[in-house]
Amino acid sequence: MASDRSIFELPPEPVDPVAMARRDLKKSLPKRFWKEVTVAAEANGYGIALDGRPTRTPSRQALVLPNRALAEAVAQEWREVGEHLDPALMPMTRIVNSALDGVANAMGPTAEELARYAASDMVCYRAEGPDKLVECQNTNWDPVLDWARQGHGWRFELAAGVMHVPQPSETLEAVKAHLLGIGEPLRLAALHVATTLTGSVLLALSLAEGEFGPTAVWNAAHVDEDHQMALWGEDEEALARRAVRHAEFLAAATILAGLA
Repeated sequence: MASDRSIFELPPEPVDPVAMARRDLKKSLPKRFWKEVTVAAEANGYGIALDGRPTRTPSRQALVLPNRALAEAVAQEWREVGEHLDPALMPMTRIVNSALDGVANAMGPTAEELARYAASDMVCYRAEGPDKLVECQNTNWDPVLDWARQGHGWRFELAAGVMHVPQPSETLEAVKAHLLGIGEPLRLAALHVATTLTGSVLLALSLAEGEFGPTAVWNAAHVDEDHQMALWGEDEEALARRAVRHAEFLAAATILAGLA
């Protein structure tokens, strides 16, 4: 039997599951409902208002920053929201929400979690070859260990390869005490993001203290990855994931710089 389809009728387009998922996600995102974003002084800092109404965290706390510069930086994320509010595109806001809703109520456990990175910090584990990678690791990571030793008295042991090497107990206790002494939830939240993204609490702390800038710290954290890409070529999906992580890292770096 002949088909009822007209010869001029286009066949149905093939289903693109990725495109469908994106459309479904967009439908689930709340639409932008405000026109103006402003920053106003509050009793305990600077708040962000949407059409004059205060912005709140997911747990309904007032979203307040400790200084105007940081508040303006977060407010800019809200100004740049398009038709839909996508939290994935607002890394600074997410860090602030995490600080106010989560870290503020778990300062000790958060500091202790970060301190555990010191026991196997990335910058202590060195490749045995090739020479180019070894040189690059030494160039990027030795200054971090020098800063830790000279600035804080923390001495770390180096390991060749991936076999675990115990670190001096006094060093680990000193790093832990330092982190427990951080009394600002926002600083600790930003440090947590920087640490998890770089794999190194020493890199994160050197960033927070202004010893090394964001570019130097980011590059140091990706020495091994960059070496692999130079050998085997770039992967578009990996680069896309890295770009997302980089945006989150820069948000944490901006907060840390704003709290310095």
